[in-house]
Amino acid sequence: MTETKPIQPVLPDGNGGFTSCPELLTEQEAIRYLRLDVDGPEKPALTLRYYRERGLLNGTRVGRRVRYRREELDRLLERLTVDHRSA
Repeated sequence: MTETKPIQPVLPDGNGGFTSCPELLTEQEAIRYLRLDVDGPEKPALTLRYYRERGLLNGTRVGRRVRYRREELDRLLERLTVDHRSA
């Protein structure tokens, strides 16, 4: 029996490649993780703030900066996902 390895999450590196995705992401990494930088809003940082202010996304303050846990970003995607089968 062959043991399968879990798929490691990756993050677009901005140069057409990918890099491993950390558990705690900076604002720019979160933007890339959610692909807001590709055909997304004009100001993706404001979109993250909008999601935080509406209670859809939890940020973690580390020093003076807000960071995003990858599981929180995944949870946001689940909340925003529309089930088109029932529509």
